[in-house]
Amino acid sequence: MKTPLYETSVPVFIRMLGQLARILDKAAADAEARKIDPAALLASRLAPDMYPLVKQVQIATDAAVDGAARLAGVEPPSFDDGERSFADLGARIRKALAFLETLGPGQFEGAGERAVSWKSRDATISVKGAPYLLNHALPKFYFHVTMAYAILRHEGVALRKGDFMGKA
Repeated sequence: MKTPLYETSVPVFIRMLGQLARILDKAAADAEARKIDPAALLASRLAPDMYPLVKQVQIATDAAVDGAARLAGVEPPSFDDGERSFADLGARIRKALAFLETLGPGQFEGAGERAVSWKSRDATISVKGAPYLLNHALPKFYFHVTMAYAILRHEGVALRKGDFMGKA
C-alpha cells in the first residue's frame, strides 16, 4: 500500500502547529504570572550550542510549510524570521496554518514517486516524496516542536504530555 502523503503530512502539521501555538500561549501566560521577562524565555535553549526557543519555532513552521509545499509541488511562502515575542510567534504559526489549509489532497497525487529536492548546508539532496516526508520532513518538524516544548519545560513552564499531544 502506498503512503497517503496528504493525510500523513498536512493534517499532522496543522494539528501539531495548533498544539505548539497552545504551548506558546501557556508559556506567555506563565511568564506573566511568574513575572519573567518573555524575552528571556524566547532566548532560552537546552544547551549552549542549540538554537533558542524562538528559532526552534521558526524552524518547526518552516519544516511544515516547506515540507508540504515540496510534496504538493508549489512554492512555499517565505517568512522573515523577525519574531521577537510570543505574539509574533503566534502570528507566524497562523500564517503557516493559513498556507497549509490552502493545500488539498489532489495536489499530492503522485507525490510519493516525484523527486523532491532541497539544499542542505553542503549539497542539494533529491529523493522521492515518500522517503522525503517520512525520513526528513516529519522528523525535522517533530524534532523542533519537541525542542520548543522541552525548552519551556526546562524553564519551569507547567506543561504536560497532553499539552504536546493534544486530544486524539
